[in-house]
Amino acid sequence: MIKKLKKLIVDISKKNVFLRKIFRKANMMRRKLSYHHYLIKYKVDDKTILFETFNGRTYGCSPKAIYEKMLEMKEFKDYTFVWSFVDPEKHEVKKSKNLIIIKHGSKDYYKYFSIAKYWIVNSIVEEGIKKKENQVYVQCWHGTPLKRLRCDIEVDGSVLNTIEEIRKRNDIDAKRFDYFISPSKFCTEKFTSAFNLKNLGLEDIIIEKGYPRNDSLFHYTDKDIKRIKDKYNIPKDKKIIFYLPTFRDNQHESGVGYTYNLGIDFDSLAKKFKDKYIILFSPHYFVAKQVDVSKYKGFVIDVSGNDDINDMYIISDIIMTDYSSVFFDFANLKRPMLFYMYDLDLYKGKLRDFYLDLDELPGPIAETQEQLEKNLETIIEDQPKYAKKYKKFNEKFNYLDDGNASERVIKEIFKLK
Repeated sequence: MIKKLKKLIVDISKKNVFLRKIFRKANMMRRKLSYHHYLIKYKVDDKTILFETFNGRTYGCSPKAIYEKMLEMKEFKDYTFVWSFVDPEKHEVKKSKNLIIIKHGSKDYYKYFSIAKYWIVNSIVEEGIKKKENQVYVQCWHGTPLKRLRCDIEVDGSVLNTIEEIRKRNDIDAKRFDYFISPSKFCTEKFTSAFNLKNLGLEDIIIEKGYPRNDSLFHYTDKDIKRIKDKYNIPKDKKIIFYLPTFRDNQHESGVGYTYNLGIDFDSLAKKFKDKYIILFSPHYFVAKQVDVSKYKGFVIDVSGNDDINDMYIISDIIMTDYSSVFFDFANLKRPMLFYMYDLDLYKGKLRDFYLDLDELPGPIAETQEQLEKNLETIIEDQPKYAKKYKKFNEKFNYLDDGNASERVIKEIFKLK
């Protein structure tokens, strides 16, 4: 009954913006009233830190890197570390005697959001959660952006949000920020604009010290590579393509959520490349449950349930994506990248548009299956052609990444020498 009601509300919201605003306002009030109990019941503990990635879906990204670096630092030996997960049993969190694991959306979830002095997250914190004056919200975000974000989106391509709604919801979240992590001057400029930081009087909250999420790309070993390949039963005699397409704002089904049309012919790829390549497939977490590639067993491996995307980076020979920001991080490894943008005109003109000229990308762009397959034939051999572009790309976007960003960020937040 509840699912049917939710589906009905979503259907109405898609068709009627006025009613959608009423539903959302009512839901916001309900959440605020619900959280008020925790707000007044619990005092802030200066030595409690709450971590969350992708709203509790994974154990990874910058919050993981920061947490694991803190475990090595004497300054945090008596701190309490709280991790929030949708499914707590799924994640192998690095152990600590001061570790507490809670379920996303549970009573403990709201309790520790009220108690924790520091919130270290990489996505949106629930709108109904009010930050106390003495709490510190560290927004890590989750990548250098190719596609436009939040207040920089200028086309009404989303089926669930108008430009006005996107900007209003952004401000609700952004007003709570105390720090925002940036890996480059480019990102600082785009994040400031996208999150409306200047207009909110928050342009000075940026910590431009590199991306903690990329530290592990500078410290992995051959043992790590073997462990990961063994976990997924990946043959040692095949090259690995890591394919990470993003979601589309205009593909949404009531009762299901965002959906995803493959846009790629795995049957054709299997016929031509099965003996040469293995494809690790990781669609965006919004749509991961909607995709089934089981018929391609032995050629396509679904790794969307993997916690830390860096594990996939370090074992991959090639990365392939459309508009996801993943290639910025992967570029630290200086390996081949390929862009499959089969709906480029639609995406650029009606959904998001981009922050940079696509000519800056240090790899070929394919807009058809035929072009994609042609590129895959020679992608490794063609890599030297992109050497100058690659060097220029990393000098612009990854010049601060060196394996030590987590420590620099921690020292900035906690005012350590």
